[in-house]
Amino acid sequence: MSFSTLFFSMVGGILPALLWLWFWLKEDRLHPEPRRLLILTFLGGMLVVALALPLEQITYYVFKKLGLAAAGGGFLILFVWAFAEEISKYLAAKKIALNKKEFDEPIDALVYLITAALGFAALENVIFLLEIINNYGFLAGIVTGNLRFAGATLIHILSSATVGASIAFAFFHKKNYRRNVLCGLFFATLLHALFNYFIIKSNGEGVFQIFFPLWILVIVLLVIFEKIKSIKNKTYAKK
Repeated sequence: MSFSTLFFSMVGGILPALLWLWFWLKEDRLHPEPRRLLILTFLGGMLVVALALPLEQITYYVFKKLGLAAAGGGFLILFVWAFAEEISKYLAAKKIALNKKEFDEPIDALVYLITAALGFAALENVIFLLEIINNYGFLAGIVTGNLRFAGATLIHILSSATVGASIAFAFFHKKNYRRNVLCGLFFATLLHALFNYFIIKSNGEGVFQIFFPLWILVIVLLVIFEKIKSIKNKTYAKK
């Protein structure tokens, strides 16, 4: 592997994730999170790729041994793979940020989950680009990078935001925390698995038709951000 291949793969994988991070952090500009904690959460998201990928490989091996890797078990495999990634991103955010005193308002849950998701997506993109550039050249890498910016990276944002929003809505209702996390993880996993399923089923054709609903969901997410910003503790609201 040449230095140029590694360099362009890292730039093409990490820079788009940082651009997305800059975009979403603007939603919390009134009470920004500590930069140190954001960096650690982003790096934590990258690190848990090392947890998710082996889990996905083990899942495929088990399903193959059980004869479930073909047709009927295809979506189930994708669901388990998606869950491995969603739980990994959640654990990264929880261990690094959600247990800290800086996690002091509902919107922070969205911020940290999205940050972990973008760290995960960044390293995942680097790995994909390394393979593409090595096998097909830099032009193919540019095309793949753009597609992942609009698709794969976005699905990581939206799925982790689903978990983050679920946590945010339980911020002042701690008894609902576990239920909300589990529901958030389920729907995040389902969204992620469906995206992967339709991408694979499309066989490279009509991918922009699959991407379009994601951009609609981005608008929905922006609305959810505003909704969560308005959440107040009733105890404080009366003061």
